[in-house]
Amino acid sequence: MTKRHVEVPAEAQAAIDDTIDRIDTRLAEEPLAPTVAELLADLFGDWDAYKRYRSGESVPPMTRHRLRSYDPRNALIETEHWAEQELSALQETKCLRYLWNGFDLSPLSNNLAFALPFRETLADHLFADADDGLRLFGGIKIQCGHNIVMGDNVVVHNDVLLDDRGTLSIGDRVSIADRSHIHTHAHDTVDQTDVTAYETILEDDVRLGHGAMISAGCRVGRNAMVGAGAKTLGDVPAHHIAAGSPAKSVKIKPGWESVADDLGPLPDNRETRRLPMEFPESFDEFDEFERELSPPENVSG
Repeated sequence: MTKRHVEVPAEAQAAIDDTIDRIDTRLAEEPLAPTVAELLADLFGDWDAYKRYRSGESVPPMTRHRLRSYDPRNALIETEHWAEQELSALQETKCLRYLWNGFDLSPLSNNLAFALPFRETLADHLFADADDGLRLFGGIKIQCGHNIVMGDNVVVHNDVLLDDRGTLSIGDRVSIADRSHIHTHAHDTVDQTDVTAYETILEDDVRLGHGAMISAGCRVGRNAMVGAGAKTLGDVPAHHIAAGSPAKSVKIKPGWESVADDLGPLPDNRETRRLPMEFPESFDEFDEFERELSPPENVSG
């Protein structure tokens, strides 16, 4: 797609750069939870009320709960229940994801001049590794954050799921279209509480079409494309175009035929990327479903 380069006025850009530099410094040097609370209160125009609340002044009950909830330590999120994740790492990334999600709900998120460099800054603090030139749009759901590696010039469009309950590696110049889902964990078909984590890989120059689904443990090879609505249950070879559900290789990108594998079903190598499941600390276990998991015994006539 040919795009036109457009900039906001120089004065506005200077103010954006200064604000993001200040936020970057605060996230690096100050305690995360209270910093996130102050940034969210400011973002949603609650700064004066938040200062009154912090000073102990009386505020209405619902206002008190709203102001208290700006601090991520006073909120629960789904990933805190995942026992295989190290709690100390989750507590740090929780703060950054809480700020990311809160920002996406604010009017300021609609201003790409601010939103794109702001999310890139958050990614630099949140991801295991985040390179330069990232363009991260609205509504991206990140499961943990600290298990993601992302290369240069990656574009992630709106409402994408980046599941990193396992590990997720995204190469350079990858483009992920709206509403795509990339998974790194799977549930047993009988016991849903039995979770397996995988390494999922998108190599350099990969493209995912609208609504594509990459199953946990799959590798999409370099310069490959997964079509809109396709679901991979295996590895997409380099330079191939995969389509369908389940996806199979239907075409090789023109010009790469001499270096590409043959077309056909996707080779299933997911088990080679299974990650060991370990619990880093003791915890109180619970079964949220409490289903009967034993099949009925065979009854002879």
